[in-house]
Amino acid sequence: MTDGIMGKAATMEIGINRNGAAGGLAEDDSLEQDLQQIMVSGPNLNETSIVSGGYGGTAEGIISTAAITGSAGVHQSQSNAVLTPEEAARGVAVEKLDIVKKWGINTYKCTRQLLWERFGRGSRTVDLELEAQIELLRETRRKYENVLRLARALTSHLYSTVQTQRALADSFADLSQKSPELQEEFGYNAETQKLLCKNGETLLGAINFFVSSINTLVNKTMEDTLMTVKLYENARLEFDAYRGDLEELSLCPQDGQSLPRMEAAQQLFHLHKDKYERLRSDVTVKLRFLEENKVKVMHKQLLLLHNAISAYFAGNQQQLEQSLKHFNLKLQPPGADKPSWLEEQ
Repeated sequence: MTDGIMGKAATMEIGINRNGAAGGLAEDDSLEQDLQQIMVSGPNLNETSIVSGGYGGTAEGIISTAAITGSAGVHQSQSNAVLTPEEAARGVAVEKLDIVKKWGINTYKCTRQLLWERFGRGSRTVDLELEAQIELLRETRRKYENVLRLARALTSHLYSTVQTQRALADSFADLSQKSPELQEEFGYNAETQKLLCKNGETLLGAINFFVSSINTLVNKTMEDTLMTVKLYENARLEFDAYRGDLEELSLCPQDGQSLPRMEAAQQLFHLHKDKYERLRSDVTVKLRFLEENKVKVMHKQLLLLHNAISAYFAGNQQQLEQSLKHFNLKLQPPGADKPSWLEEQ
């Protein structure tokens, strides 16, 4: 009698829960959420069970799904095991897609800001002193590149002259041996051309050293500073773009929906502001060090180049050789400051 009543009560509970009666809504919602979590768990689907007396009932009311599904449960487990690498690959793809999405949004904002600046619709952050220094650096680099081009051309011409003088000296020496009546005259000219060839090679070494120093200054030191300037300009553009977004959102009515967007915009604004200020400081420091190194290096190189060329055309072989030694040695006049890092390279 008691078993019949308990069986009837259990049957009535199952009917209420399945039909969604008002008395079991909260328990039914909990059951739905737990079933969704079980469905998400993937490989454990064949281990789930159906509870007759509500979720979390006694073991007497549990019906194992393995007994119902049989071989179908084994097949489901195998297909889920195969999908595991696909899920991992899908996660990587979603992460990459998110990176591309952020890059696209940032590119759109910066492009819009750039177009607004060119058409006079948007405002831009301006540092007049720093931008003047950057423009001066670009102009200076163009002039130094022209000096480098001309110095290389001079090296090429001088090399051709030295080769011609060497060939002429060999011809004079050969004619001196084959022309007894002009042996002395050909001999003088052969010696003269050999001396000019030797002095030309010495001068060529000095000019090559000058070219190497200018090339280092232009294509390494100045280029490194201009790369930092490029990063600074990009950071300035991003800063103005996100600043414009924040100003635009601040003009909109504040409600529950706009508040999260405002907070996100403020975070992005402060992030790009810190980046902009950090790069501006880096550019200022590099410009100062570049100017110091440029003055020291060029003072030394121009002085030694002048001495070498003057000695060459004056025919002073001893002074020319001394000038070449000065090119290879680091000159440090009394009372001068410590040499810059570029001079030590």
